[in-house]
Amino acid sequence: MDTINYLINGFTIAVQWHNLFFAFIGVLIGTAVGVLPGLGPMSGVALLIPVTASMTSGMPADQAAASSIILLAGVYYGAMYGGSTTSILLNTPGESSSVVTTLDGYQMAKQGRAGAALSIAAIGSFIAGIVALIGLVVLAKPLSGIAIEFGPAEYFSLMLLGLAAVSGLAGKSMTKALIMTVFGLLLSTIGIDVVSGIARFTYDQPVLYGGLEFLTVAVGLFALGEVFKTILVNDHANGTITKIDRIMPTKKDLKKSAMPIARGSILGFFIGVLPGAGATLASFFSYLTEKRLSKNPKKFGTGAIEGVAAPESANNAASGGAMIPLLTLGIPGSGTTAILMGAFIMYNIQPGPLLFEEHPDVAWGLIASMFIGNLMLLTLNLPLIKIFASIIKTPKKYLLPLIIAISFFGVYAVQYITFDLFLLLFLGVLGYLLSTHDYPVAPLVLALVLGPMLENNMRRALTISNGDYMIFLKEPLSLAFLVIAVFWLIIPLILKLKGRKVIINDED
Repeated sequence: MDTINYLINGFTIAVQWHNLFFAFIGVLIGTAVGVLPGLGPMSGVALLIPVTASMTSGMPADQAAASSIILLAGVYYGAMYGGSTTSILLNTPGESSSVVTTLDGYQMAKQGRAGAALSIAAIGSFIAGIVALIGLVVLAKPLSGIAIEFGPAEYFSLMLLGLAAVSGLAGKSMTKALIMTVFGLLLSTIGIDVVSGIARFTYDQPVLYGGLEFLTVAVGLFALGEVFKTILVNDHANGTITKIDRIMPTKKDLKKSAMPIARGSILGFFIGVLPGAGATLASFFSYLTEKRLSKNPKKFGTGAIEGVAAPESANNAASGGAMIPLLTLGIPGSGTTAILMGAFIMYNIQPGPLLFEEHPDVAWGLIASMFIGNLMLLTLNLPLIKIFASIIKTPKKYLLPLIIAISFFGVYAVQYITFDLFLLLFLGVLGYLLSTHDYPVAPLVLALVLGPMLENNMRRALTISNGDYMIFLKEPLSLAFLVIAVFWLIIPLILKLKGRKVIINDED
């Protein structure tokens, strides 16, 4: 009953006119971000953090935090909606979780059924979003209640699990992902040590005493990195856009899509809850599940509507599921939720078990706004499919300068230091170099966010145990988290080695 009361209170916050405005702007920009190939939710959220900070500068602290996070979350799940558009119309995924959608979505478009594919993607995304939010409402309070009992040893091991999970599943190479994680942890140590007061890695430069600003790092690596990649690699869609005639799906399409949407929503939600798994893995598993359950698996890849409904439902449910570890445990399970966590911390709000006790208006206002945002997305996407599809035609000569301008003005408006502008430019080049050499940036950002908390909890645990490192193994939950973290890193390696053996045997 308490949960329902909290949710009702959340809706009273979410329906305030300024929060409705922020939710609408968030989902609108998010859809556009998803439609534009290569930009993606991480870049979109990072780019808009300074914009939201400026927009909410005159508000009270909690109100400003709630409004900003509502907008940024809208960009996150809105981008999941929009990502299907280019997958279906151009055979070019708007972001990585829409890769699987290209298999059947583009084939449907070539058969003149682009409207049906896009509308089913929108309907499936809406249903999946609502399923994920119901799961979030049900699990939020119980999980945060359990997490309140965690000590510093459990928190340290849980954060280590979060880093291991993202490193184990991010990018093509686990070695490169681990390198990026360690690099992020190293960057997080720059500045004055809060315990000893000693300057670390500052090289007597006062500008570094406060450490590297998360906002500058996120915008540089994601937004500017993508700009340089687009300019230098010509990394954007060049295909012809398929014409859209009929928008609404037929009764037969709806009937075929019903169960794939239901299964994709549930599967995607539970995969999204797992730190590091993410929407891409959810869409892939959902597609494979539908193919295995189908009486005619050969139709997949030739324009089966189930092949659009399942992965699009799964990736949206996963984005909702990923909010659970972020809000209840303070562990971001993906690059985008790591950026959202950085936004929380900018407003002096720590995501985790105490979020629901200390800042209930922010937590429940956000959850309630996601219900409203999903409804906005459905009403926007179905009638405006043709308009959103035309966004693909935006010339890069207009789009790229706009992103660069927002990046520089946004960072300077928050920081007021020219050093951060030079750092932003350097990180943009670094982001481009990392992405072109397949070094995933998400583990670096996650490590940068979790690094200070990881160090703080480790120190607290060792203070309690008088320097005995066995405290991390003596506490049952801490040991369990560490064991899971080890398995999370080892299992992908074992599967990769088995795959290689199969290939070698086949060649023999």
